[in-house]
Amino acid sequence: MDGNFQKDCLDILATKTRKGDISRRSFTTLATALLGTTALGLQGTPVLADSGELVFVNWGGDAITAFDTAFGQPFQEDGGVVVKQDGSGPTEGAIQAQIESGNPTWDIVDADPFSAQALGRKGMMEPIDYHVVDRGKMREGFGWDYAASSYFYSYVIAYDATKFGDNPPTGMADFFDVENFPGKRAMYKWGVGVWEALLMGDGVAQGDLYPLDIARAHDKLRAFKDNVVAFWGGGAESQTLMLEGEASMALVWSTRAKLLEEDSEGDIKFIWVDGLLAPGSMAVLKGNPGGAETAMNFIASAQDPARQIALFDILSNGPANPAADALIPEDRKRFNPVDPANFSVQVPLQMEWYEANYGAALDEYLGIVSA
Repeated sequence: MDGNFQKDCLDILATKTRKGDISRRSFTTLATALLGTTALGLQGTPVLADSGELVFVNWGGDAITAFDTAFGQPFQEDGGVVVKQDGSGPTEGAIQAQIESGNPTWDIVDADPFSAQALGRKGMMEPIDYHVVDRGKMREGFGWDYAASSYFYSYVIAYDATKFGDNPPTGMADFFDVENFPGKRAMYKWGVGVWEALLMGDGVAQGDLYPLDIARAHDKLRAFKDNVVAFWGGGAESQTLMLEGEASMALVWSTRAKLLEEDSEGDIKFIWVDGLLAPGSMAVLKGNPGGAETAMNFIASAQDPARQIALFDILSNGPANPAADALIPEDRKRFNPVDPANFSVQVPLQMEWYEANYGAALDEYLGIVSA
């Protein structure tokens, strides 16, 4: 069986368990029969918590180990509550399906804040309890009604320093200047951050970006599209495009930019100027089996500066708690997207705009990309 079919089988088992058609013990036995002894807790595998436990749903891969090490295990040591990591991906549709099932098995999700907000306004997410979660341990403007910021990353320009080392790009205008900076480009397939980049490349100042002029951004995209070698959908793909020389510049996640610089031994570099700063957040499903109080306590525990630094050490995600900045060694601060020097030259993505406009803008964007 291929991986997608295995996942579908496990989804069916999880649904039967939620409905009470089979027991949790039977779920574990059958899941193990499908995938072997590593069936539970892997990317794409539904996880069911026992009584007194939490299920934290993230995007899989290295995030499973990272969130378990930084947040899950310390929380268990604090109070004995086990946090199981589920890497099946908390898309907005998947979260909604959990709620509409009437018996969700997820507790906390690593969600886009704009998705959590949209679902929260539909009554599907628990309001963040700011009597438990400390607003004072968040960067100003990055706590929402239904989502609490938990880390940061950015969309930044990575460039081939063997070509542009003597004349490196200094901002988004240079990314779109193929005359002075020749070569193909790579951009993100799913639109986030790209609209802002297109507008800055078309002369819009950082402070004038929002509300985004999507028509202007898409006109810029149509005119520039022939210079794009690929619209990447995952971080590994963006990294390969640069390492193999297919693109001379790419808009990539800052976590990948760090790896690119290290893996190429400095032949590929990146800049923070005109980067697009994105928050990750934790959100809690309405009626979650582990209970809202326990979930809020978990989010509060993840605000601890040492735990934020543990996540930075593993994934290079910037800490949500500004008190953690001082714990980052001097020689690694340049990899922190929210270090004051880096933060000051970037544009934070506006979650309110994305909540209201993302779906329609993405449909039009994908139409242009795929044409």
